[in-house]
Amino acid sequence: MAVELAPELLEILACPNCHGALAVDHERDELVCLAADCGLAYPVRQQIPVLLIEEARRPDSRAGRADSPPRR
Repeated sequence: MAVELAPELLEILACPNCHGALAVDHERDELVCLAADCGLAYPVRQQIPVLLIEEARRPDSRAGRADSPPRR
């Protein structure tokens, strides 16, 4: 299912880890942090972004959640 978020919502959402901007990855149904030192990817389930660091994965990880995402 393609991620369909209102542009106004995407504009105000921020990465909970580093507060960087987020972009939609339509292929993986995720919101990805654009900050070079972060890059966590957050799942979007039933068109609802799950912005929990514990649910995020690193972009180089192909499955599931991130292994110990950085905390700030």
